[in-house]
Amino acid sequence: MDLAYIPSPSTGVIDLGPIPLRGYAFCIIIGVFVAVWFGNKRWIARGGRAGTVADIAVWAVPFGLVGGRLYHVITDYQLYFSDGENWVDAFKIWQGGLGIWGAIALGAVGAWIGCRRRGIPLPAWADALAPGIAFAQAIGRWGNWFNQELYGKPTDLPWALKISEGPNRVAGTYHPTFLYESLWCVGVALLVIWADRRFKLGHGRAFALYVAAYCTGRAWIEYMRVDEAHHILGLRLNVWTAVIVFVLAVTYIVISAKVRPGREEVVEPGAVEAAEGVEDADEGAEAAEGAKDADSGSASDADGDDEARAPGRNGTAEAAKNG
Repeated sequence: MDLAYIPSPSTGVIDLGPIPLRGYAFCIIIGVFVAVWFGNKRWIARGGRAGTVADIAVWAVPFGLVGGRLYHVITDYQLYFSDGENWVDAFKIWQGGLGIWGAIALGAVGAWIGCRRRGIPLPAWADALAPGIAFAQAIGRWGNWFNQELYGKPTDLPWALKISEGPNRVAGTYHPTFLYESLWCVGVALLVIWADRRFKLGHGRAFALYVAAYCTGRAWIEYMRVDEAHHILGLRLNVWTAVIVFVLAVTYIVISAKVRPGREEVVEPGAVEAAEGVEDADEGAEAAEGAKDADSGSASDADGDDEARAPGRNGTAEAAKNG
């Protein structure tokens, strides 16, 4: 008898009349909002304009969703295109299935387009958004909990995940790999925030640190999963992907630090120009106020002179009268 375990939802959908609220989609949406909100705060702190992160996210998020779904469908094509499967299910994103590798890769393309349109460097924008993306992943992983998917090997640990009988799954208690990855992503976000403050990371190195740290955790978490996956030389495809991407991210950090040390002084030229315009306007207002005060002072002095001369004139007239 299991004394303790993490229960799974009996359903991943709540129907509000004709509107279905799907737990998986809800987690993804919340994650996106958190990433944009936190990224906006970091962007402003770096000297950018408020709203720029959201404007670029309009390009990055749709590209990322398409990329994430494409990666999943391509690497798990047997779920949609083998005998007995319905290829239309490949479009049912609400049923789960977003590959982070494809989401980041194609999302970066969308972000590049948005950055080009705004005239700002993609690496700086990516640095600002990096911890927010990790937080978004931490939230998004709970969508797998709603769908009872991507769990690990059987276990009787107190924090085991209770899985019910269903299509392509056997009832039992398993390692909650969704929870492991969610907690790991929170740790990655905190690591990037700390390292960015401590070492003033720039030119895409904060984002590269996020990628490297995430891959480290994803490799061992992926190794624990029992869902069907393609294997190469005895390792799951995603493990190989994590290893390769980790090496690329670390290589980028090392080379970038040598070629472009330090952090960008200006991340959004328009923000600098706007700030200078505000400063000029303030200086002009102060100058006008000073001139106004000077005029008031001159007028007061003139009144004082008239008053000083008036007794003299009165004295002369009185003398003439007496004479």
